[in-house]
This record gives sequence, structure tokens and C-alpha cells, in this order.
Amino acid sequence: MGSCCSVRIRAHHSPHRDGASPRFVSVDGRDISSRRSSFSSVPLTPRNEGDILESTNVKSFTFNDLRIATRNFRPDSVLGEGGFGCVFKGWIDEHTFKAAKPGTGIVIAVKRLNQEGFQGHREWLTEINYLGQLYHPNLVKLIGYCFEDEHRLLVYEFMPRGSLENHLFRRASHFQPLSWSVRMKVALDAARGLAYLHSPAAKVIYRDFKSSNILLDSNYNAKLSDFGLAKDGPMDGKSHVSTRVMGTYGYAAPEYMATGHLTSRSDVYSFGVVLLEMITGRRVLDKNRPHGEQNLIEWARPYLASKRRVLRVMDARIEGQYTPGGALRATTLAVKCLAIEPKQRPTMNEVVKALEQLQETGTVKIEEARKHHRTRAQDSGRKAAAYPRPSASPIAA
Repeated sequence: MGSCCSVRIRAHHSPHRDGASPRFVSVDGRDISSRRSSFSSVPLTPRNEGDILESTNVKSFTFNDLRIATRNFRPDSVLGEGGFGCVFKGWIDEHTFKAAKPGTGIVIAVKRLNQEGFQGHREWLTEINYLGQLYHPNLVKLIGYCFEDEHRLLVYEFMPRGSLENHLFRRASHFQPLSWSVRMKVALDAARGLAYLHSPAAKVIYRDFKSSNILLDSNYNAKLSDFGLAKDGPMDGKSHVSTRVMGTYGYAAPEYMATGHLTSRSDVYSFGVVLLEMITGRRVLDKNRPHGEQNLIEWARPYLASKRRVLRVMDARIEGQYTPGGALRATTLAVKCLAIEPKQRPTMNEVVKALEQLQETGTVKIEEARKHHRTRAQDSGRKAAAYPRPSASPIAA
């Protein structure tokens, strides 16, 4: 099997040299033990492992089924890798869900957990808990799982165009720069996913919103993935959830990192970071850039504070695809989401409305942008490498 070794780092280490933002987490045994409020339309969160696995509406696969479906987890089936383990491409029959020959049936993505410690198992179980109960067009679909002996795997719908991170930051020939209108469409899809999670129907704080966790289907519809760090929102009139800090460098809200107080506005801050990444085409943290430009937010703030200078932060690869007014509205929204004071940030419903208005006044329609991308992009099924890496390793905060 391919190289799937996890890399452990300390919380105070700098980001990886390639500019990717490593995850930092700390053990929180209560992540999956709280209950939802009584008016929620989602079933109460089960308290133990058995209840979680029995209460979900997803299929339980045998390890042998997934081994055959992925051609014995062959290296050329690897879609991505990270601290959690490797993600493999596979095929199953659409009716029986049994392993199918490559190129037939349903294409799936199989995430295989590294057999290292209890933290990974908790995240695996948390993901089943949430994605086994939550359904929305902008959340990735969990098809099933495997829990057999020491084997723990998750089976998802296959997202042919991989992660937003890959399209924004990789320079390979098969990753064409996303157009302005598609970026704003992806932002809207992701915002709708977060708004659903924050709604009374779910009452969930995502806690790990970042560009690598936004996956794209063949039509550039965006869906949120990787719910291993998700947590029930505050209940009984409380303003926040107190928890040990978990998330990813650069994306986590400053007040959460400082106090461990988690709210839905923490997700809003993370959304602002990703929106700024889409606007600028820059990673939130990138050690490969010159001194003074390595932290995206610090570099961009002086430009974002001036209407006359704001266009200087725009990704040069999409020059001419947006109006100055559209660029200003998008950057203004990002600034609001990145407000230091959480109460000054908009709700995700307000973010959705702002992005909808931005699309209505845009100069390029989404369908036209889709057609443009379909014409020049290669067949998504040919490039397994387009899929994102799974989560990075658990590390001590």
C-alpha cells in the first residue's frame, strides 16, 4: 500500500514547508457524548459506540468487500493521504453494494484509518455519528463504514473534482484556475452547508472548516467533508461550548484558540479565511512566500481596509472576470467574517444572503462558467490525484 505514514508535530511548530496548514488537536473524550436539544429534528446523539453504529442510516461493509472494491488497496487506487490514513478509489454495485469491477457500478471513496491510538477511532466514530444522521445537498454523503477486528474504514460518495484546496493552490496542468463565478458559487454552496449545520435542525459546530474539506463534484457543486471534529452546539441557554482546542492552524478563530470557547461564530471566522483564500488564490499560511506575506490575513488587512487598494489582493489568474463592485462586496464580506469580536461577525444565514446577492449582480452566470470549465478540464475520472488528503495526524495542543 502507498506511503500512508502519519506525521506527528507539536502544536507550536510552524506549518509544513509546502504551505499546507497542519491540524492541531487535543484529546477531548466528550466530543461524541453530548445530546442535542429536544426540539431538534435530528435524533439525539447516542452516548456509546454501539448506539452510534446501530442508529445510523448507512451500510455496514465487510473488510473483504472494501478490499475487493479497491483492488486490494492498490497504490494506484490512492486518492489522497494524511494523518487519518489513506483514501482509496473503489467501485460497488449500485443495488447490492457488493464490490464491482473497476469502471462499473458506483464509484466510491474509501478512507482507511491508521491503526494508531484512540483519538483516530473517536474521530472515525464522530464522523459516522454526524454524517449518519445529517442530510443536506452541501454535505458529502456517507454511504457506509467498516468496523471489523482492527479495521476501521469509511465509505463516501466519490467527488470527481477533488478538493477546493487542490484547485486553488496546485499548479499541475489538470488543475485549471477556478473562474471568479465558480469560486463564488463554491463559496455559496459551502456557506449553505454551514448554515444548515448551525440551524435548529442540526445545531452542530463544524470546527474544521478549511479549503481541503470542501469537495467538488463533476459540476463544481461543493460539499463539506470530514466531520471528525464536529461538535454539538451550546444548549440550555449557554452561549458557548467549552472544549479543548481542536482545528487547523490559520483557520481557527482567535477567541477559540485563546479560551476554548466554541460557538457557531467560530465557524464563521473559518469561513472568512477560506473566502479570502478564494479571493486571493493564496494559502492562509505559506512559508514559501516572502517575509511579510506568509500570513494571508496579516498581509491582506491593510489592503482590505481601503476601497482604493482592495483590488491588489485579487488573484491575478482571474483578472477581468469580476467587476470592481463585485470584488469589493466579496472582500467586505470576508472582512466581516474575520472580525476579531465574534458578535460582530455575521451569521451563516446572513453570509448566504450576501453571497446570493453577489451572484445576482455578477457579470458571469454560473452555468456559463460550468460550461467553460467542462470544455477545458480533463475527464475528472481519469485523475485520482485530484482527491484531497484526509485529515492530518492528531497532535497535542
